[in-house]
Amino acid sequence: MSKRIAFLTASEGVEEVELTKPWQAAVDAGHTAELLSLDEGEVQLFQHLDKSSTQRVDRRVADVAVADYDALVLPGGVANPDALRMDEGAVAFIRDFVDSGKPVAAICHAAWTLVEADRVQGKRVASWPSLQTDIRNGGGEWVDEEVVVDGNLITSRNPDDIPAFSKALLSALER
Repeated sequence: MSKRIAFLTASEGVEEVELTKPWQAAVDAGHTAELLSLDEGEVQLFQHLDKSSTQRVDRRVADVAVADYDALVLPGGVANPDALRMDEGAVAFIRDFVDSGKPVAAICHAAWTLVEADRVQGKRVASWPSLQTDIRNGGGEWVDEEVVVDGNLITSRNPDDIPAFSKALLSALER
């Protein structure tokens, strides 16, 4: 059965492959993907620190509800989650999504948004290594693993982990 998956990003600083590869995996599996952002228009994608392509925003996060979606994906990039965690509405959406019990998948630096939403307490979380202190300070256990599933949270370290990350997301959607 087709599911509706929200991909939430800021307007720029999004690591391209961390958005496009899980997105394609979801679409290839028959699901519907929607790009949510803070603003209308397009988001600027990056390949590390270099601008790459853009992607059209489907809806503003301020205009949606958790009930509209079956899963949430949080791509990384350094600037993207840093901007998201400064937006109270985006943080509240992430917090409410985690609390809903529906799958929430965060890769690389996106774990910052889970910390900001105060939802890593007692959880095992994989991320880019520089976030380990933030995760520990938030009460989580940082782990250096390809993909970690802890309850409804799915986390991975970096773009190399995307195949395992996408597989874990699709597996969670089947449940």
